[in-house]
Amino acid sequence: MFEALLLEKDDAGFRAGLATLDESRLPAGDVLVRNEYSTLNYKDGLALTQRAPVVRTWPMVPGIDGAGTVLESSHPDWRPGDRFVLNGWGVGETHWGCLAQRARLKGDWLVRLPEAFTPRQAMAIGTAGYTAMLCVLALERHGLAPGAGEVLVTGATGGVGSVAVALLARLGHRVVAATGKPQEAAYLEQLGAAQVIDRAELAAPGKPLQKERWAAVVDAVGSHTLANALAQTRYGGVVAACGLAQGMDLPASVAPFILRGVTLAGIDSVMCPRPRREQAWARLARDLDPALLEAMTTEIGLADATGAAARLMAGQVRGRIVVRL
Repeated sequence: MFEALLLEKDDAGFRAGLATLDESRLPAGDVLVRNEYSTLNYKDGLALTQRAPVVRTWPMVPGIDGAGTVLESSHPDWRPGDRFVLNGWGVGETHWGCLAQRARLKGDWLVRLPEAFTPRQAMAIGTAGYTAMLCVLALERHGLAPGAGEVLVTGATGGVGSVAVALLARLGHRVVAATGKPQEAAYLEQLGAAQVIDRAELAAPGKPLQKERWAAVVDAVGSHTLANALAQTRYGGVVAACGLAQGMDLPASVAPFILRGVTLAGIDSVMCPRPRREQAWARLARDLDPALLEAMTTEIGLADATGAAARLMAGQVRGRIVVRL
């Protein structure tokens, strides 16, 4: 038996609550794991609050991230006692996830937990931080190097934004953080932001081409914010797009692409191939300051996850939330 957060939806409506479940109810998979920590990402918030149809099958154990220890395995890469980290792959959407003490997963989905991180630290990073690292890797593949110019990070107090600010600053870039929370300027400066700007400067409709400013951008917001970021990106610059906090739309023009040679790089963390995941986690182990990671992390228990998800969706959370299992 194990404790889990269970989401149910039927004729009586939607319910989210703690449940004690038998391992026989776990879905098929070739690895049984003990989750020690999970986390709350934006997608988990959507599932727990029913703000969007993230969950595809019912009932569902949410939690797109997990870290802990392998208990049983028929997969050739994994043995009991191995430490793992999991991000995405439809877990918490179509396959029972990791806001639970146990999960049965596919070994192909797992990445070995870097020795530099505890399971708690891995979940303080979670999909948000791993996505931020995928964004940084995309900027680097495009040729971004320290000293190239200002790098904009939108949604900067969120999970992706916080880790992106910390990573880019440590790598030697001048980071400009855009946020709707001016009271968090000191927090963003602690993470390494050289300047903090109001998200309102980017959130309203703007001209197709604007004054060139950014050498590169990490955008977790979408909509007009992404359109304006593209319009302000310098000749030959690159924008990594990974989120939709403002909206899924992109009210932009082709002007930045055909007149300034700007590149828009899409970042997907869910189905990202395993070699790139392993590269991202290896770089996180090298480039993310554990002290800054702790500064952006709040820990809660499983029973507190539903309330924390509501605060997350209301924009009342900064940084990362880890869930102790």
